[in-house]
Amino acid sequence: MAAPATGLPVVAAAVSSPAVGANAMSVIIARLKDYAGNVTKERKPWAEMIDRNSFSKPGSLAEATSRLRKNANYFKVNYLIVMLLTTALTFVMHPSSLLVLALLAGSWIYVFLVRTAPLQLGGRTLSDREKLMGMSAVSFITIFFLTSVGTVFFSALSLSLAVVAAHGAFREPDNLFIDEGETQQGLLSIFTTPVSAPVTGVSVV
Repeated sequence: MAAPATGLPVVAAAVSSPAVGANAMSVIIARLKDYAGNVTKERKPWAEMIDRNSFSKPGSLAEATSRLRKNANYFKVNYLIVMLLTTALTFVMHPSSLLVLALLAGSWIYVFLVRTAPLQLGGRTLSDREKLMGMSAVSFITIFFLTSVGTVFFSALSLSLAVVAAHGAFREPDNLFIDEGETQQGLLSIFTTPVSAPVTGVSVV
């Protein structure tokens, strides 16, 4: 009597693992592209943002705060782009920190998408949750304790926020079409922009 082919499910799982990883990456990329497309539709013309005739010194702190709140809602996508570009340029000026980030990103991609064999530590197979916790801990310690990546990031964030605050306080919002019901949302409302439609056609098992 022939023995059951117990190895077939294992082989099939190993073969399907790269496909699952590729499908997961495709879903992530497609959703990011869809989200970015919806967000960038709200970007205002740069000429309007830097119109020299629309800048003046605020008369008081309250006026500066009011201007900043209105401008943050109106130019939120432009401000986000400025912050991203400032952060990117700051890391380009610190190539060692940029290299560390690239290595960390490569490690995450390898552990969760590229590697097909189970990850073992001390003869014990790690679960996905344990891999996530381990990679998060390694990344946190590397960024904030072993390298200067954290310092560079916070420097870039502080610089970009200072640029946004200065523009928002000195740019007169009187000639901007702003919905009063949206002025309370501010810059962070960009992260709640709905995606137009879910990505279909790719399933991850």
